[in-house]
Amino acid sequence: MTTHVDFWFDPLCPWAWMTSRWMLEVEKVRDVQTTFHVMSLAVLNSGRDLSSEYREMMDKEGWIGVRACIAVEQRYGPEALRSFYTALGTRFHLGKQPKTPETVAAALAEVGLDPSIADEAQTDTYDEALHASHHEGMDPVGMDVGTPVIRVNGMSMFGPVISPAPKGEAAGDLFDGFVKVTAYPGFFELKRTRTVEPIFD
Repeated sequence: MTTHVDFWFDPLCPWAWMTSRWMLEVEKVRDVQTTFHVMSLAVLNSGRDLSSEYREMMDKEGWIGVRACIAVEQRYGPEALRSFYTALGTRFHLGKQPKTPETVAAALAEVGLDPSIADEAQTDTYDEALHASHHEGMDPVGMDVGTPVIRVNGMSMFGPVISPAPKGEAAGDLFDGFVKVTAYPGFFELKRTRTVEPIFD
């Protein structure tokens, strides 16, 4: 029986990108179907006391990606969002392209979507839908974590934070373990200090 997984991401976050690539690997070795959803680090951090560097990143780069993603989902559906995220994330994280309307428009065009969404993503047109998607993902895990968030079998959890993303049966093994720990309602946290940056391969 297919296991349905809901995955919340902000395209700005390299750690969410790593986890998303892991889930695509999991689908190759387990009967799993992942539905992608949008959360927003800019929404999450609104009104918080942030470092000047992080605040500048949120103000300059934190909105256009998530607004474009929610616009794609609203106009074209979840499968289109999944494809667009791959195109946009590849540019952001592997290509190191700037988080600009031009980069967003190129990613839209690559997957056959309306490039003018890049213009809409500079407005608040889809912000109501963005906030709703954000809270659907974040409310069950609390606001003291970020992205990624995964919901499986009705249980939501922040993470896993991984680098590099495992492939093949290793991806399936990690998923099996993740499902087991999230199934226990009293399980809250496992953590150790990150010793590597995101490894994109």
